[in-house]
Amino acid sequence: MRPVAETEGRWNWLFVPGGPGLGAESVLELARATEVPGTVWLVDLPGDGSNRGLPQVPENPYALWPQVLAETLDELDDVVMVGHSTGGMFMLATPELEGRLAGMALVSSAPHAGWRDAFGQWAQAHPLPGLEEAAAAYGQDPNDQTLRALTLTAAAWNFTPAALAAGRTVLEGLPYCNDAVAWADAHFDDTYQARWTPAASGIPTLIISGSEDHVVDQSLWQQDTAFDQPHVLRRTIESASHFPWLENPHAVRTAFADLSTLLDSAR
Repeated sequence: MRPVAETEGRWNWLFVPGGPGLGAESVLELARATEVPGTVWLVDLPGDGSNRGLPQVPENPYALWPQVLAETLDELDDVVMVGHSTGGMFMLATPELEGRLAGMALVSSAPHAGWRDAFGQWAQAHPLPGLEEAAAAYGQDPNDQTLRALTLTAAAWNFTPAALAAGRTVLEGLPYCNDAVAWADAHFDDTYQARWTPAASGIPTLIISGSEDHVVDQSLWQQDTAFDQPHVLRRTIESASHFPWLENPHAVRTAFADLSTLLDSAR
């Protein structure tokens, strides 16, 4: 956990990256764009991103995934957890968070693994130059470097054309971790299902995504009444994709301001 901003306010905002394997650096600009009141933290699960090779990281960190997220609540009060893509799925797959969070935001995320089939079909219909070769190289030798090359080759799937250059710059600077990807592929991605919902907990929740997000199918939220609640805000960022804060930071900031208002009213 790394603090990156602090303003007046009681809330501790914990930003959990997607990927997995991309590291908390991937949500740094999201954390900055929101301008939320309180203290902003970046969170890396052990063995993810650059959180490797450190004395406090256990020998088999992935045995603790994703329930290790609950340990962050042992250190802080008034926690609002923000998960991007797989980070949000990790949150919903960790029932130990229920009843302990003050609020949460799910950015470009999903309630179950059904998004994978939809993305697979879309990706097949939208091939990218060089992707077949990059995928073959990764398949033959999966490591941090070939994962990086594959992700950069597929960058256009994650951003609108207007934000592609900025998006590539973000992706180029991330600490890729193939071990985290391999764990998720073997133990999480295909079987993921939310194990708790804001319907039972009643916590203020923001579900936010770009209108042009073709990676994670956002229609899945509409099929589950557990996420159709008065304390669950739905915000769609127009002309934005899987990293909506890069295309329209103002609209993302407004959505988080709405969540902050809801948090204050629930006190």
